[in-house]
Amino acid sequence: MKKGQKELLVVGDRVLIRVEEGEERTKVGLYLPATAVDSQAVQGGTIEATGPGHALPSVEEHLDEPWQISGIKDTRYVPMQARVGDYALFFRKAAVEITFENERFLVVPQAAILALARKPS
Repeated sequence: MKKGQKELLVVGDRVLIRVEEGEERTKVGLYLPATAVDSQAVQGGTIEATGPGHALPSVEEHLDEPWQISGIKDTRYVPMQARVGDYALFFRKAAVEITFENERFLVVPQAAILALARKPS
């Protein structure tokens, strides 16, 4: 994610989520302030960036003769299921809050995401 002259890169199997701001509505129609929503176990937000996924080990790492390894191979990754623009529901306790260019985001491992809502393309 690029903002101004800085770029924020998400690593591994993590996603960067823009936090929902403002008031939330309960099941019975009551509005809750953001401080009350922070105590809930599940939260939602829009995915702004994703990491490349889990790195796969190289086949050459398992050879018995290390002198047979030829050159450096490009790293391969298990692809991420989450995509930029998806709406994610995730476990709040697994999230780490960061501030980047005066905006609040959460960094969440893909394993903590419960569900994704995606617009059909």
